[in-house]
Amino acid sequence: MTSVDEARTAHEGVPRRQTARDPSTRSYACALPVVPVRARGLTVDGADGRRYLDCLSGAGMLVLGHHHPVVLEAIRKVLDSGVPLQVLGGATPVEDAFVAELTRTLPPALARHARVRFCGPSRTDALETAVRLARAATGRTGIRTLEHVPCEDDDEERAAEAALAATEDRARLPAGVVVHPVRGDGGMAPAPEGWLRRLRALTADRAVPLIADESETGVGRSGAFWAVQHSGVSPDVMVLSQAIGGSLPLAVVVHRDGLETGEPTARACRVRGNQLAMAAGRATLAHVREHRLAERAAVLGSRMLRQLRELAARFGCVGEVRGRGLMIGVQMTDPEAGAGAEADAGAGTGSAPAAHGRRARELAVAVRRESLRRGLIVDVGGRHENVVRLLPPLTITEEQAAAVLDRLADAVRAVARTPAGGGAT
Repeated sequence: MTSVDEARTAHEGVPRRQTARDPSTRSYACALPVVPVRARGLTVDGADGRRYLDCLSGAGMLVLGHHHPVVLEAIRKVLDSGVPLQVLGGATPVEDAFVAELTRTLPPALARHARVRFCGPSRTDALETAVRLARAATGRTGIRTLEHVPCEDDDEERAAEAALAATEDRARLPAGVVVHPVRGDGGMAPAPEGWLRRLRALTADRAVPLIADESETGVGRSGAFWAVQHSGVSPDVMVLSQAIGGSLPLAVVVHRDGLETGEPTARACRVRGNQLAMAAGRATLAHVREHRLAERAAVLGSRMLRQLRELAARFGCVGEVRGRGLMIGVQMTDPEAGAGAEADAGAGTGSAPAAHGRRARELAVAVRRESLRRGLIVDVGGRHENVVRLLPPLTITEEQAAAVLDRLADAVRAVARTPAGGGAT
């Protein structure tokens, strides 16, 4: 037996044992049954002996790809220095360097008055900290989370006012409004810039803190260092996680100093001082800034979006192609559905819209499956789980981007040729 065969045999039971231990991973492990044994940049080598192009990037966490040299060097430097790897609430040179680099990248209006709070390492920890901060600063309790943004052709001023329609009575104002500049897990839907600017004006007028969740969009992925910069908006609070740790778990909340009350806004957490994550995060932030990777993501992302829209024109099962920078979504749709079917997907068991919605989801899952067969890792998301998501690292080369598009197009072609796939046009 060769070494490759031995590795394959040793790892082939890993997905099965994982789902047996933790049933919550079953759908993900079954959808992407790759056991990674090595990775570098965009590529992942599986225990099955195949090499994959990873356009999931840890759900966007790996903006520099796998095992980037500057990240590895930063981690090694901390390990070799002998400094404590975990420091609870204590100031360290590693933390100081991270905060300095983070502040350098912030929107200027926020950077001039910024405070940085560390919390637990997850997005949930950061959101909770931001909510507690807003409640302590305003003395109010309600939080308005804008899960869905208006369409580009909506009246942006009317849509922004509708978002705060219930807050005309200032006694009933919320403690804060949470907005996502691009809804990554919501199907890669960018918030219209005019809508964000109007929302910023309305919240500022009512003294309601605007909280921008940049967990999915930050560190250059959207084509700007922070996605709010596309609209010129400066929020009161920014929630940062995922990419901020340079591939390691880290989350922080940045807020303007006017919200400071001196009250604790994060639960006691014994894992908020991870020095390795701070070092990796500082190295990642600096590399993206110095090499202008956000600008490169904007150019390359626009090119990929344009080519994917040409794909949509060729296949009836491909609907809207949307995104910003290297956050790209390809919406699958039932070619037999009428206008508005996606919006009505799931409207009722057995209804025609629900049937079309199920078909759209099936098509997206089929594209993910066919992509994997061709050595391409993508995911599915969106409100109706019918959007194929691409989140390649910012370091992807033009040749790799072409290979990604070729494999995805081949996967769509295979799905479109199935009897119920809608057929190619």
